[in-house]
This record gives sequence, C-alpha cells and structure tokens, in this order.
Amino acid sequence: MSTFNLVESPLEPKHAVYDAIVEAGDYWIHPIRKGQVFRILDLEGNQAVDTLFYNLHDPEERYSAADTVRAQGALYLTAGTRLMSSEGNVMLTLTADTCGRHDTLGGACSCESNTVRYALDKRPMHACRDSFLLALAHWDGEGSTGPMTKRDITSNINFFMNVPVTPEGGLSFADGVSAPGKYVEMRAEMDVLCLISNCPQLNNPCNAYNPTPIRVLIWEQN
Repeated sequence: MSTFNLVESPLEPKHAVYDAIVEAGDYWIHPIRKGQVFRILDLEGNQAVDTLFYNLHDPEERYSAADTVRAQGALYLTAGTRLMSSEGNVMLTLTADTCGRHDTLGGACSCESNTVRYALDKRPMHACRDSFLLALAHWDGEGSTGPMTKRDITSNINFFMNVPVTPEGGLSFADGVSAPGKYVEMRAEMDVLCLISNCPQLNNPCNAYNPTPIRVLIWEQN
C-alpha cells in the first residue's frame, strides 16, 4: 500500500515544448495531447498540487479516483500507476517519479472545509476549489463540447501530498514527503485537459504551511 517506486526520467527541460511556472495559489489549465509527456516539478518542496484530468473532447469522461485505486490495488500513486477515467479507460501513465507517493483520497480544500476543519474565521481564505472554478470560468472550451461548471469538479489527485490512512480507515494530513526538485512525470494515453490548483493551503502541513511555486513541462514523444 505504501511502497515508494522511485524512477528518474531521461528527459531534459531544454527539449520541452512547453515550460511554465505556476505561482503559489494560482491555477493552470492546459491540453496535453496523446503521446506527450507531462512533468510537475516541486520547486521548493512539500507543495501540494491539486490536479484534475478530463477527456479533452468529452469532459464527461474524467479522472476517477475510485477506478484508479481499484485498477492498481493500491491507495497511493507512484511510477507505473495508470490514471483511470470514469469510463474505465487509461488517461495517463506515471512514467517517472522521484517523490514516490501521491494522494488521491484527500480531495481539494474549500472555504467550507476550511471552516469545518479549522475555524469560522478561515472561511474567507483562498482555497483550491476557488482556483478550479476560476480556471473553468476562463477556459475557452478548446476541444470540448461546451463550457464546464462546478459540477465538473470531482475527486482530484494531490501530487506530492501525504495523506496517511489510519487503521480505522480515516485520513490524516501529515508533513509532505517531497523535497526541492522532486517531480512526477506522466504520458498521456488520450488527449486530456489538465486542471491544476497550486494549493494555497495555510492551515495544515501539506504545504509545510508555506505555499510555493511549481514548474510544469511538456515534451513531444515519437
């Protein structure tokens, strides 16, 4: 359940066709074409990267945490994991990972969950659900069949985030297992739309209480 599968990538940033920095608390929404390789780089360490994937041409088909856990027979994501869709198709395959473990159970922070988990005065704080909704509001719909709304925000991946499962089946938010320069890399098995909220969370240790930027890169593969 908790095995770390560390695999380094041979790809060099100078050969990437896309290279961008996503600041702490910002969103990133971008197509990744079938066969392209996508990397998320944790620049300063312990940054939680909340991520959703959709079929670029039919966003009703999207990443499914339940199907991914069932297909792998494992709770955590690492090199070799196939990210499954709600239709049972492989969306992306994790091909390299120098962090070793990523969460797919903890979900995204929201103003409501901040209030419930922490305190009423935390409600106005920025949260990942806000970033997701803002990204969808600005998305031009390239490749999809129409606009996307809050109903399209489903269970997400938390790359680099450490959410241990207790013996009783509960979740606990713990210090991250990442470090500066760690990355996860995946190959798209279909045309996908990637939606990231670079988590602004200040109330639990998922970001070491200090949200930081990430780097995203895309390579073409023959």
